[in-house]
Amino acid sequence: MNRDLIYEIPESLYGHKISELLHQKGFSNQNLTALKKMDHSVMINGRWEYLNYRLRPGDLLEIHIQEEEVSEKIPPVKLPFPIIYEDEDITVVNKPAGMPIHPSMKNYENTLGNAAAYYYASQGKPFVYRCVNRLDKDTTGLTILAKHMLSCSVLYDAMSAREIHREYLAIVEGCDIPEEGIIDLPLGRKPDSAIERMVDPEHGEKAVTHYKVIDRKEPGPEMEKGLAFISLKLETGRTHQIRVHMKAIGHPLIGDFLYYPENHLMSRQALHSYRLDFIHPITGKPLTFTAPIPEDMRQFFPCCKLKVENDFRAS
Repeated sequence: MNRDLIYEIPESLYGHKISELLHQKGFSNQNLTALKKMDHSVMINGRWEYLNYRLRPGDLLEIHIQEEEVSEKIPPVKLPFPIIYEDEDITVVNKPAGMPIHPSMKNYENTLGNAAAYYYASQGKPFVYRCVNRLDKDTTGLTILAKHMLSCSVLYDAMSAREIHREYLAIVEGCDIPEEGIIDLPLGRKPDSAIERMVDPEHGEKAVTHYKVIDRKEPGPEMEKGLAFISLKLETGRTHQIRVHMKAIGHPLIGDFLYYPENHLMSRQALHSYRLDFIHPITGKPLTFTAPIPEDMRQFFPCCKLKVENDFRAS
């Protein structure tokens, strides 16, 4: 994917190297190494320059990112690829249920990566697959794809600094759950499983989840403990964090075959990545996106859309 960027030089950087300015803009050392290999990728006032050139008053810096490689191990496959937003730098997708983020031995042609590869191949655009925030196979909702190396570098740094704020919606068992709460329980791998996680106070990594109840459903014939429709915000992003945390406090997600296999109210865990707030990696503008609540979750709480919207307006 190609991207052209123009930078005016602030007075504070007169006498500094081009590489120093680019570091400030989010370019990693790996990005700078890649730029050196691209033809006419760094231009000052219309002429090619080295990265160690020292900036002067009146200089205009042009950066031409030219990525011709593709993710060769991800075959293009025509699959659902619901785009919420797209520009030259990022794509925000509302991932469907049953779609893994990355190809694997068991899921080689049915992933979000395959869908993205097809979408850009059909436009004749080379595309390296870079997914910023990962979701479980059966979790629906918002995920960000970086379209070139710089947006990827900036967004990865933002993820590490916990500057990409994620809010989820879930349906859990038990209408007696407290109105809101903070779950602070360290998580680690379950010793006898390559997939499962567990609360591990001794060796686990810190994991913090905030939740708030949006609606409740009283007990009935198929749900003797009732249900709760909740919103969740993550301070950390551990694997299966929400699923393990909610089970740990006695309110597992319905349909979660891995952590609550005895519940069959849904064919997947009732978890949806509803909202993302982050700073655009290139323009620096704040962005907020929401994804519609999927029908399989809405059937339990028909009025949940309005309740969720009102809840987020009030927060």
